[in-house]
This record gives sequence, C-alpha cells and structure tokens, in this order.
Amino acid sequence: MIGVPEAFARSTIEREGEGGAAWLAELPRIVEELLERWGCAPDGEVMHGGVGVIVPVQHGVEGASVLKVSFPHPGNVYEPDAFAAWGGRGAVLLHERDDERFAMLLERAQSSTLAEVEDGDEVVTVAGRINRRLAIPAPPGLPRLREQADAWEEQLRKDAGELTHTLAPYVVDAAVATVRELARVQPDTLIHGDLHARNILRADREPWLAVDPKGYAGDPAYDGGTLLKSHALTLLEADDLHKAVHRTLDVFVEAAELDRERAQRWAQLHAVQTAFWGRRHGFRMARSGSRLDWLTDFADRLAKLLTEPSQPRW
Repeated sequence: MIGVPEAFARSTIEREGEGGAAWLAELPRIVEELLERWGCAPDGEVMHGGVGVIVPVQHGVEGASVLKVSFPHPGNVYEPDAFAAWGGRGAVLLHERDDERFAMLLERAQSSTLAEVEDGDEVVTVAGRINRRLAIPAPPGLPRLREQADAWEEQLRKDAGELTHTLAPYVVDAAVATVRELARVQPDTLIHGDLHARNILRADREPWLAVDPKGYAGDPAYDGGTLLKSHALTLLEADDLHKAVHRTLDVFVEAAELDRERAQRWAQLHAVQTAFWGRRHGFRMARSGSRLDWLTDFADRLAKLLTEPSQPRW
C-alpha cells in the first residue's frame, strides 16, 4: 500500500472535511487496484499536487508513466477529455482513464516546472507557445466558458457592493464590460483553463508539456489572464511595474498569436475577481493577517494597472 503524503492529507481534510478524510482512507486501496488493473509497478516516491496524488510507475507498454488519482470534484471531471483531445499535442499523453475514480495513467514528465526558469521572457514565451498548441476545436460535451458569464457578472456586482475594498468603480465597470462583451460570446476552442508556469513541466518527448488542465471550451486569450495572475508576483522588483506587466502581455500574445486587447481585458477581469476572492476566502498562501492584506492590495493595484492603456512596445 502507498503512503499518503502528510501535507496532502492535511490540506485535503482542511478543504473537504469529513468527505476528504473518508476519501483519503480509501485512497491506498484505490491506487493498489488501479496499479494491478493497468499492469503498473511503482517506480518512485508518491508526489502530490493540490487535489491529487501522483505515483511514478513503470508500465509494460508505455514505460515511464504516472498514476494520478484526484479527489472527486466537479473541477476535475474534464481533465481526461482534454488530454484525449490533444493526443500529446503540447500536453502529456493520456494512456488510461477511470472516470469514476478520477484516475488517469499519464505520460511521465520531469518534476521541474517552467516556474523554475529565471528568465521571465522565456517563461512567458514558452507558456504562449503552449497556449497556441493547445488551442484546437473543442470536442462536444466540454463545459463552455460562456455559460459562466451570468454568474461572473452577478458575483462581481455582489462583491463590489458587499465587500470593503479599494477598487475604483471604473475598474469594476471594466471587468463587468469584459464579461458582457467577451465572455458571453466565445469560440468553441479547447483551452487549458488554468495555464500557469507550475502547470508546465520539462519533458523528454518535447521540451515542455502542460498538465492539470480544466478542459474548457472558450477564448484562448482567457489563459493569458490565468498566466499573468500567477506570474505577476515575480514582477514586484521591476523598476516600472506598469511597463513590466504590459511587456509580459506583449511577449505572451506574440508567442500565442492572440489579440493584445482581448488578452489584457481577460487579465484585468482575472485581477478583479482575484481581489474580491481574496477578501472573501483568502488565498492558499495566506488566509488572514497582514500577508493577506498585502496580497489583496497587490491584486487591486494590478487590476487598476490593467484597466489603463498599455505603453508603446519595447
């Protein structure tokens, strides 16, 4: 039987309560049954992400692989569908799947992520190229991002009215306008849905491969916002934050071959949503206290910055 990493068990119970504890109790048995069914032998220490465990294995046909078992959650339902549609194009290959158990046998990538690369332009360029490769016609049955537009607008208005915050009305209005003008009409294009540097791994078959997709159908520029949201903290030491943020967007859209204005508008919406989310729920790196205050203030600053026009390109 595998050992469940202590940190993963603790965070799962904190997030999911009794349901998480019950699932963790069954997890070693689930892994053992899947290893036997798929003819795999453990080949390294058990790792974990935010919602699942990763077991390195050797498979008789596929060779070095990983068994991923995630906590049953609606946000994890369409991950294997995305991998199947891509067929290894910019993402790890899907070898086997068990949807009832939220389990997959996947191509093994390396453990190092794009977030470990020090050159910020390289990070954003690689992410942009991955974004472009993942943007293929979405198969039927995947959730359409446009279906979330009404809920996004309702939540923005609710947060702006109920929460104590420093976002100017014009900043919130710009986010609402993006929902109305971009979110309600989106292409049926398969996108990652949570593209950031930690979800892009070094690999052997290709230099970099994406993992942990949400599997949405929507605007590829949406993921410009998810990338910038996670990448922005690395820009804090820049002499000119406005210039650094807009350069990041310029580099990303050039690599991804996207419309610059759309990417900025999606990024601004993400920043506003993040600023409100932090005030309601906190963040993984800070649930309360001065650290949380600092993070929400930074999200406010980023949202305001992205509402302003970009400067001329370098």
